[in-house]
Amino acid sequence: MLLTAGVPAAEVPPGLEARAARWRDHVAGKKILLLLDDAASHEQVRPLLPGTGGSLVLLTSRRRLAALEDAAVISLDILPPGEAAQLLARLTARAGIHAADPAVGEITRLCGYLPLAIGLIASQLRHHPAQTAESVVASLAAATDRPELMRAENLSVAAAFDLSYQDLSPGQQRLFRRLGLIPGPTFDAYAAAALDGASLGEARRQLDELYDQHLITEPTLGRYQLHDLLREHARALAAADDQADRVAAAGRVLDYYLYTALAAGRHFAPRASAYRRPPPGNPSAQAPGLSTLGQSAAWLEAERANLHAAADDAATRGHSRHAVAIPAAIGGFLAARGHWDQSAALHQSALAAARQAGDRLGEADALSTLGVLQRENGSYPAAAASLARALALYRDIGDRRGQADALNELGFLRVLTGDYRAATASHQQALLLARGIGDRRAEAHCVSNLGLVQQLTGDHPAAAASQQQALALFGDLGDLHDQAYALNSLGVVQEETGEYPAAAASQQQALALFGDLGHRLGQAHALNDLGLVQQQVGDFPAAAGSHQQALALFGDLGHRLGQAEALNRLGELSLRTSATAQARDQHSQALAIARDISAAPEEARALEGIGNSHLQEGQPSQATASLRQALTIYQRIGAPGAERVQETMCRAARGW
Repeated sequence: MLLTAGVPAAEVPPGLEARAARWRDHVAGKKILLLLDDAASHEQVRPLLPGTGGSLVLLTSRRRLAALEDAAVISLDILPPGEAAQLLARLTARAGIHAADPAVGEITRLCGYLPLAIGLIASQLRHHPAQTAESVVASLAAATDRPELMRAENLSVAAAFDLSYQDLSPGQQRLFRRLGLIPGPTFDAYAAAALDGASLGEARRQLDELYDQHLITEPTLGRYQLHDLLREHARALAAADDQADRVAAAGRVLDYYLYTALAAGRHFAPRASAYRRPPPGNPSAQAPGLSTLGQSAAWLEAERANLHAAADDAATRGHSRHAVAIPAAIGGFLAARGHWDQSAALHQSALAAARQAGDRLGEADALSTLGVLQRENGSYPAAAASLARALALYRDIGDRRGQADALNELGFLRVLTGDYRAATASHQQALLLARGIGDRRAEAHCVSNLGLVQQLTGDHPAAAASQQQALALFGDLGDLHDQAYALNSLGVVQEETGEYPAAAASQQQALALFGDLGHRLGQAHALNDLGLVQQQVGDFPAAAGSHQQALALFGDLGHRLGQAEALNRLGELSLRTSATAQARDQHSQALAIARDISAAPEEARALEGIGNSHLQEGQPSQATASLRQALTIYQRIGAPGAERVQETMCRAARGW
C-alpha cells in the first residue's frame, strides 16, 4: 500500500507495526477512498485503516468481519426477481433477450438470483449465439450440479464457493457437506447436531462459523437455510464421502424428525396408528423441550415443511416405515390447523411407500387416515372406499385395534350421510373390539359417536349419558382434544332438550379448549352450535356473530359440510327475524353443498328451511313441495325432524 501510494522503497520501514504507523502518517489529513476487496479477516484489514477522519474505507469480504469497531455492516442479499432479470438482459446484450421474457425470469430463478451466477450465464449467452434463453433453462433445470454449469473461462460459481469452503476447519467442512443431505428447506441446531452426530453446543459453534462465512443464512432466530446453489454444491461435495457415512447421517436426521414429531404430536389427538408399533430408527441424543402444548405447536409449525420433505425423502430412499410414521405422528396437528391438502399429500405418499415395501399394516394405517381426510373434505364415496379397504386389511392381519378404529370412522361417515342404522352397527362393533382389547381411548371414541347417533335419532337421555361417559373417559386419559368434542356434542343435546344455560356453558368450555389447542375446525363447530343456543334464548345479534364466524372458519378450512351446517343455521336465524328472502338464499346455498357431498341430514334441513320461508311469505303450495322432499329424507334416515315437518305441512294445508 505504501509503494502504491508513492512512498519510496527506501522510506518503507521494516516490520508490520512500523509500516502501519507510516501508512497512517501518509494518509493523515487526506481525503481518500480506500477499497479493500475480499478481506480474509479483521486482522488483515486493521493495519490498513487510516488513523484520522475524513476518509472512507470500503471493505468487501466473504466473512462477516464482526470484530471491526465502528464499521457499518451491509450484508448483500440475492437480487429481487425483477432486478435479476434486468441484470441478465443487460449483461447478455443480445437482441431478443429481454427482462420481461419468461425464460429470462426462469434462468434467474435457477441461478438463485445470485449476481455472480447471473453474470456467468449472461457471459455464456453473449458469447454463444447458438444458445437461447430456452436452451439455457433446459440445461440448468436438468442439471444435478448447477454451480458447475455456471462458468466462464476460469471463473465459476463452484470455485467461488470453494474459496469459502477451504477457509473452514475439517469439522466445519464435514458439517457443510452434510447439510446438503437435509431434505427440508430450513433446519435448526438440533437437526444439525443429529446430522453430524455432534453435541448441540458443537453444532451451534459450527453453524456460527458457517454463518460468518456466508455459507448459510439465518432468516429467523435459530433457523438456518442454505441457498439453493450452495445446497447443490454441498451435496456434490458430500457425494465424494464414504457412502456408509452419508447413509448414517441422513438416517440420523430422519430419526430426529420422526421421534421429535411423535413427542410433539401427542398433544394433537394423533391417529392411533402413530403409536401402534415401535417406530423405526433410534431417538436423537438431543431434542427440543416439547412438554407443553405451546412448545409442541410452535415446533410443528416451524418444521411443517421439513417434516413433509423428510417423509417424502424417506419414501424415495426406501425407508417406508419412516414415510408412514411421520405423517401419522403429525396428522392430528395438520387436521387441527386445517392443513388438509398437505396431510392428504403426505398420506398418499405413505400409502405408495407402504405398498411398495409390502407393509400391509402401514398400508392399512395410511388408508384409514386418507379415509378420514376424504370424509372431512366431503368426498364421501372415496372415504367409504378407503375405510372399507383399511378395515379389510386390518382383518386380514388380525389387528383388532385397527379394526376398531376403521369401524368407528366408517360409523361416523354413515352418520354424516344419514344412514343411522348402519352407523349404530359400526360403532357397536367397534365398541366391542375396543373393550375386548382394553383400549380405553378407542372405547371413548365409540361411546361418543354412539351418543351422536342417539342424539340425531331423538334418544336424548341416552345421548346425554353417552357423552357424559365419553367425557369422563377422555378426562381420565388427559385428552383435551376429545374432551372438547365431547363437550361440544353434550352441548348440542342440552340445547335440544331446552337446557340452555347448561348448553351455553358446554359450548363455551369446548370453544375455550379448542382455542387453547389451536383447533380451528373444532372452534368452528363450537361457534356454530353456540349460535343455536343464542337463537333459542333470543340473543339474535350474538347468534348471527357466532354463525358468521363459524362459516368463515369452515370456508377457510375448505370444510364443505360445515359450510352447509352454518348456512342452514343462518337461514333459521333469518326466519326468526322475518328476513325470508335472505333465509331462502342461505338455505339454498346449503342445499347445493349438501346435495353435492351427499349429506342427507343437511339436505333435509335446508329443504325444511326453504319450505318455512315460503310459508312465512304466504305461499303454502310452494312450501309444501320443499317440505315434502324434506319429510321423505327425514323418514328415510330415521331422524326426528319428520314429525316436525309433518306438523308444519298440516298447518300449511289449513292455510297458515
